[in-house]
Amino acid sequence: MAQMGFRLGIDVGGTNTDAVLMSGRDVVSTAKRSTTMDVRDGVIEAVTALFDQAPGIEGRVEAVMIGTTQFLNAFVQRRGLSRVAVIRVCLPKADGVPPFSGWPEDLVCALSPQIYMVGGGAFYSGKEYAPLDEAAIGRAAADIREQGLRSIAISASFAPMRPDIEERTSAIVRSIIPNAQITLSGQVGGIGLIDRENASLINASLCSLSGVVVQALVAAFSELKIRAPIYFSQNDGTLISAEAALQFPILTCSAGATNSLRGAAFLTGMDQAIVADIGGTTTDIGFLAGGFPRETTAANYIGGVRTNFRMPDVLSIGLGGGSLVRVVGGNTIVGPESVGFRIRSEALIFGGSTLTATDIAVRAGQAHIGDPKSLNSLSESTVAAAIDVIHSAVENAVDQMKPNSQALALVLVGGGNILISRPLRGVSQILRPQYAEVANAVGAAIALVSGRVDKLYDVNVLGREAAVAQAKVEATRAAVEAGADQEGVTIVDVMEMPMTHLRHGCVQIKVRAAGPLRLLSH
Repeated sequence: MAQMGFRLGIDVGGTNTDAVLMSGRDVVSTAKRSTTMDVRDGVIEAVTALFDQAPGIEGRVEAVMIGTTQFLNAFVQRRGLSRVAVIRVCLPKADGVPPFSGWPEDLVCALSPQIYMVGGGAFYSGKEYAPLDEAAIGRAAADIREQGLRSIAISASFAPMRPDIEERTSAIVRSIIPNAQITLSGQVGGIGLIDRENASLINASLCSLSGVVVQALVAAFSELKIRAPIYFSQNDGTLISAEAALQFPILTCSAGATNSLRGAAFLTGMDQAIVADIGGTTTDIGFLAGGFPRETTAANYIGGVRTNFRMPDVLSIGLGGGSLVRVVGGNTIVGPESVGFRIRSEALIFGGSTLTATDIAVRAGQAHIGDPKSLNSLSESTVAAAIDVIHSAVENAVDQMKPNSQALALVLVGGGNILISRPLRGVSQILRPQYAEVANAVGAAIALVSGRVDKLYDVNVLGREAAVAQAKVEATRAAVEAGADQEGVTIVDVMEMPMTHLRHGCVQIKVRAAGPLRLLSH
C-alpha cells in the first residue's frame, strides 16, 4: 500500500478535545484543548494548534476522523434527548414484555414515549407467523404525527432475518410523516427483540442531538477550510461516514474508549495487551486481541438501559488525575469523586484547596507539574497510603479484564498515566508510549473501515464451513460498500454460537471484516 496522506484524528471528550496530525504511520503534531459547550470552538482551537506546529498542511489533509463521547454523555445525563415513539410489529406474539420495560423511571419521563404494537412478524426461520397490519401502522403513524413527534423506532421479531418487515413499516410511516427520523432495530442491534429494540430507542432519542453535534463539527472543518471527507469512529474502532453518524449516533457512543485501545496498539505495536486509559475522572481498562478491543459478549447497559449492540469490553473505575484523596477513620480513600476539568483551579499544585491524585503523584516525584512547594505539608504516610490505594485499584481492575492468569503487558495512556509508578501484580511489563496523552486521537486517525454480518444459519443445510465462508464474504462485501479498499480487507474475528433453544442445526454466526479507507490506500 502506498504512503498514506495527511489525516486528522480528533477525539472530543467531555473535558478535553485531543487532536493529532498524521502522515502514514508518523505523528506530525499533537494538541490538547478544553472541550467547549459548542464542540465546534474546541475543535477549531485544537486543529489550529496542530497547523501552527506544521504550517502549510491545511490543503493537504485527505481525511478527518472524529471520535466523540458527546452522545453517550448526553444519554447518561438525560440531556438534549428527543421524545420518541415506538412501533413494534409483533402481534399476536411478542407482546408479553412491552417497550421500555426495565428502563429507569427518570429516563422514561424524559422521553415521554408513545407506544404502538401492531400485527405482523416472523419466526427465526424467516417464515411469517402473521401478515403485516398496514392499516394499523397507518393509524399509528397518523397519531404520531398528531402528537408532533419525529423520532421513531421500529422493531420486529427476528428483524435481522427479515429486514423487509421493518423496511415496509418504515415506508408506510414515511408516507404519512415525510420528515420522520426513523431507526430500524435490525440496523443497530442483534437477534434478541427487547435488547435490540432498546438500542433503536436510544438511537431515536439521540437523532436530533446528532444533527446539532455532527453539523457543528462539519461546520468547524469548513471554517478551517479543510475540504477532506469526514468520518466518525464507531464503538468497534472502525469508521462510518458523517451521514451514517448522523443517522446512527448510538454506533459512536463508546468511540472514546475504543480509540484509546486502538491508539495504544498502534503506538506500541502490541497485538495482545491490557490497556488502561487514565483520564481526569475515570480509568477505562480493556483488552486488546489482534490489535482490536475485545467486544463484550454479554448484554451491556447504557444509562441504565440493557442493549445488545456491539460495544467494547471496558471496565471503568472511579480513578483519575482529578480524583479526591481523603482520610476517613484512618483509611485513605481515592475517588470515585473527582474535580474533573476543574483540576487546574482546585488541585493543590495549582493553588486550589483540594487534595487530588495528581497532587499525590507530584509529591511522590512521579510528575513535575504545577507548584510542588504547595505540597510540603503533606505527610509521607498519607502519600504512601494513597499510592498503595491507587495501585491496588488498577491491579484489581487489570485482573478482572485478563482472559486468564497469565501475566500480560499493560499499556498506560491518557494524561493520568502519571499515577502509576511501580510494577503491578499480574503485569509482565508496563509500557508508556510516546504520545500516550493523545492515544485516543491517534486511534481515531488510524481507524479502518469495517463490515459485519450477524445472522442465523442452518448448518444442516449449508454445512458449517460453507456457512462461515458465506458470512465472511458478506462481511467483506459490507466493508467494501462502506468505503474500504477491497485488496486490504481482512477478517478480524469470527464467532459461532449454537442456538440450542431453536431447532437443531441453527447457528448464529458473527463475522467482522476491516480494511483501510480506499481513498488513502493509493
